[in-house]
Amino acid sequence: MMPIQSAAQLGSALRLARKQLGLTQPDLALAAGVGVRFIVDLEAGKPTVQLQSVLKVIAALGVELALTGLDLP
Repeated sequence: MMPIQSAAQLGSALRLARKQLGLTQPDLALAAGVGVRFIVDLEAGKPTVQLQSVLKVIAALGVELALTGLDLP
């Protein structure tokens, strides 16, 4: 598991996942229903990307986002 503590780290992790799947940025954008520019900005670590769109990209990659260190019911 890779700890994510910044937008840049999230972008790097998602870029790695995309490349491991053999997807181009346009391929991922199409699969996630977002624009290519969004993928470029996300992978570059732009801190103002929309969370809902980030979650779509995460789902399209088949990875998950998890929070640890919380005692959730």
